[in-house]
Amino acid sequence: MPSDDPSLPADAMFEKALDIAEKHLQKAMTDGGSLGPYVAVAMIEAAVNAAVEETSHEDVVDMLRDLAAQIEADAEHEDDDD
Repeated sequence: MPSDDPSLPADAMFEKALDIAEKHLQKAMTDGGSLGPYVAVAMIEAAVNAAVEETSHEDVVDMLRDLAAQIEADAEHEDDDD
């Protein structure tokens, strides 16, 4: 994936990208009003489609699997805290 600063490690680049994405997501959800939750899901689909065009199906599937594992781990951690 391209970077504006190639000296940043991959994790730092991802965190920077996540900050940008979250800012735009919040604006889109606000603009969507009552459609906000649908806008969030639609943005996931749009993002996946764009990522496939920039990389490959395999790369995107691997990233989504990693994300799903992170979500499951977070949910398990929350369950353990209850």
